[in-house]
Amino acid sequence: MAATSANFVPYDDRDGWIWLDGVMTPWRDAKIHVLTHSLHYGSCVFEGERAYEGKVFRSTDHSKRLHKSAELVGYKCPVPVAELDAV
Repeated sequence: MAATSANFVPYDDRDGWIWLDGVMTPWRDAKIHVLTHSLHYGSCVFEGERAYEGKVFRSTDHSKRLHKSAELVGYKCPVPVAELDAV
């Protein structure tokens, strides 16, 4: 059922329990700091590239940096650097 103004309960005004930092916590007591990384970015890795005249600038450096970023947050990039560069 789609939420409407008549039946929607805002997230900060709900009862119940939620898993927070390894503990079941009353919903209304669950708080995180405004600077929490996942609030702003989630747990993800991204890399931006620029192309000039149809060619990606320093593509291999970008691909290596993407792999290193993934490694630092505990991920393994499933596509090898050479394959990323070939696309």
